[in-house]
This record gives sequence, C-alpha cells and structure tokens, in this order.
Amino acid sequence: TPNSELYEWDPQSTYIQEPPFLNNLTSSSSRIQEVRSARVLALFGDSVTTDHASPSGAIKPESPAGSYLLEQGVERRNFNSYPSRRGNHQVMVRAAFANVRIRNKLVPGSEGGVTIYFPGGEVMSIYDAAMKYKESATNLIIIAGKEYGTGSSRDWAAKGPNLLGVKMILAESFERIHRSNLVGMGVLPLQFTNHQSIESLGITGRETFETQGLTDDIKPGQTITILSTREDGSQFTFDVIVRLDSVVDIEYYRNGGIMQTVVQKLMAGTTC
Repeated sequence: TPNSELYEWDPQSTYIQEPPFLNNLTSSSSRIQEVRSARVLALFGDSVTTDHASPSGAIKPESPAGSYLLEQGVERRNFNSYPSRRGNHQVMVRAAFANVRIRNKLVPGSEGGVTIYFPGGEVMSIYDAAMKYKESATNLIIIAGKEYGTGSSRDWAAKGPNLLGVKMILAESFERIHRSNLVGMGVLPLQFTNHQSIESLGITGRETFETQGLTDDIKPGQTITILSTREDGSQFTFDVIVRLDSVVDIEYYRNGGIMQTVVQKLMAGTTC
C-alpha cells in the first residue's frame, strides 16, 4: 500500500470504496425537523430480519449489485458474497432489501427486493425506485409489522436504508439492537400505538406520510402524530411513539447519526 498517513482510496476497487456517510456533516446548530410527504418504499409484515434488510448470501448476476459488478468488469465467477464486499457501499446499498425471500406487500405475490414506484405505478427493484425518488428529493418511509430487525446486529441493515434515502421506519415493534443501529445511522424509528397496525389502519402503501410534532424539543419516547394522505386526497391521522429512547439517541438523530456526532465533538475538542 502507499506510504502515507491517510489511506489512498482506489476508485477502481470493487471491494473498498470511500463511504459517503460523512460527506454532508450537519452543523452543530442543526435542528430536528418534520419529515414531509414521505412515500412508502416497502410495506412489510412481521419478523423482517437483518438478513432480509442486508442479505449475506452470494451475489446474483440479475440483482442490482450483480449488475453493478458486471458494469465494473467483474466476472460472474468472481462476484463473491455480500459480506466479502461490505467495504464497498456501492454494492451494499444495492443489496439493501435484496434478499430473494423478502416479501413487499406493495407487490402482492412477489418475492425479492421489488417495489412500486409512485406515482407512476411501475414495478422495479427497491434500489432503482429509491434512486428515482432521490432524484426528486422525495422522502421515504418503510412500514412493517412486529419484531422489525430481528437476527444478528448487522450494521448494513441500518446503513443500507440510510443510503437509500429512508427517513423513517414505522413498525409495531423493533429488535433492541437494530433500533439503536437505525438511530445511529440517522434513520428515525417510529412505533405504532394503541395496538394499531398496517391492517387496522387500512394502510395500502400508496399514501404519503408526514410527521406532526417532530420538533427540536422532542423528548425520549414522546408520542407524535402521523398525517397520511390517500391517493384520492382524503386524510387520516394516528399517533406513534418516537423511539428515540434517550437524550443520547436524540443527539445522534439531531446530528444525522453517531459518526457525525463523534466527528463534530472531535473537531470541537470535546469528549464523546
């Protein structure tokens, strides 16, 4: 390797790329703001695991990650597995929700990482839809049932949604470590209240969602309101618990994540 104090990133490497997580550091005076007009990227049932969110198997040539590697001149026999390329965010963001067994209720009867891109209604990969939403600066939400994030504490299960542009994940319950990992990546975990669910509220995934009460003076475990707008323009509201469970969680979320918080404190000369 080059003899230098800083690692010299190789833009041709398909294993290690400079990650973008610290590209847009927020200022120390950043504030928590409402999330407006979020589209549903995926509508899941119960027990979505971290392996669903970030698979650990072989990379399929027809997957978004496989297409990327082929474009980089990598032969199919050298694709290797997702964990072996976890140092390349270009591969791993394409792996987000690309598990061949994951089922998105937006596309009934389907398996694999596919979704519907609104408002056009086209069926495409979750990655491709997220990139199209990013072009129009559209916020994204994932909605799920019970036990979201079960399984191993896989960091890319939180990093992937972050890079896809997911701002909120609304579920009936969260696995403890994964909830913490989401906060550490600046993704807001929200939890249904009053035994409500996708089914009880009649959520189809075609609505848009926005927060009401997500302000800079938010308190740990506070309840806020979600305003949902249907395709016909009608609206309904329901309460959710903001799963920022401590003042530290709130600080991480305000700064955009744990990495941003640590860097800001280092630059300011304060302890972490």
